[in-house]
Amino acid sequence: MSIIMRHVLSVLTVIILLFVSCSKTNSQNLAAGKGAAESNQHNTDQALLDQVKPILDEAGIPADHAQRVLTALASGPAFIQDLQAALSGDPYLRVLVDKQHALPLGYEPADLTGLKDSSYRVSRQGLMLRRPAADALEKMATAARQEGITLIASSTYRTYAYQETVYARNVRESGQATADRESARPGHSQHQLGLVVDFGSIDDSFAETPGGRWILANASSFGWSLSFPQGYESVTGYRWESWHYRYVGQSLTHFIDTYFGGIQQYALQFLYAWETLKTPL
Repeated sequence: MSIIMRHVLSVLTVIILLFVSCSKTNSQNLAAGKGAAESNQHNTDQALLDQVKPILDEAGIPADHAQRVLTALASGPAFIQDLQAALSGDPYLRVLVDKQHALPLGYEPADLTGLKDSSYRVSRQGLMLRRPAADALEKMATAARQEGITLIASSTYRTYAYQETVYARNVRESGQATADRESARPGHSQHQLGLVVDFGSIDDSFAETPGGRWILANASSFGWSLSFPQGYESVTGYRWESWHYRYVGQSLTHFIDTYFGGIQQYALQFLYAWETLKTPL
């Protein structure tokens, strides 16, 4: 073999050895980088879990619903993305209004609009809703009408003073205990938000009407949520009201249905705790 050929082979050997060495080093670096990324992701996931667990406790979310949230949180970014959507926009769509939490004294919506017969019917004159709820009601009623269902709006926005009259009448006619199961004290009524509609007959029979069954199956698609479901009086403070729906928007109905089994009260308690404790996302 010539001297030149031996030299060429030597150079090629060196190049091959360098290539193999670099490849091994790159593989090691990639593996180390992947391990670090996985470790960082694990730490991030654990931090989120540690962040959310006390919120669930503070909100009084029962174990089965809390586990659903934690499982979703551990499965990927969808829960945080849906939480961000639920926390965005008009705060009164998600404000917690119940027996323990009152609206600000003197609260009155600024964008109330009168309702009149259109795709739905009104049971009397003078009914009003906030504009976003009125628009959503029109869309929902139009969809119901296409399936042969005519929705009837029977009660909507109530002022503080009007709720005083309603509550006092219920106490007078039924006694304090019964009134508190069926009627909110002034300042504690969702109706004062201008985002609530009582549909149809406003009694238990509504649940078995075509309209009652249709709304139960379809309301959340239009941003409406049943406030007082059957079997949850100990949670909501009120007996079952199959006719009482609150407009919260589609982002929040998705959040309620996906992570809290359709129970509005649990979702609103969670969001209230999240914002009260000023938990960062």
